[in-house]
Amino acid sequence: MNLDSNALAQLLRYEMPYGKYKGRVLADLPGHYLGWFAREGFPGGQLGALLALMYELDHNNLRSLLDPLRPPPLRPYPRKPR
Repeated sequence: MNLDSNALAQLLRYEMPYGKYKGRVLADLPGHYLGWFAREGFPGGQLGALLALMYELDHNNLRSLLDPLRPPPLRPYPRKPR
């Protein structure tokens, strides 16, 4: 995969397709899990390239680069006054 300017945004959308963290977006995977992939080998294709990018962000303490790209948290419905 050729990483382009959208690669960081993809980390917030692409979900882990298998394993213990199946369904979790790549940007929210724990560092120890990313480190395991770095030691054992990243899978091929887009998933592997994004995992490698996320590992580099985590390893270099740069996860905060993703914060401005994150969607705002959902707000609960406002309570009705009593």
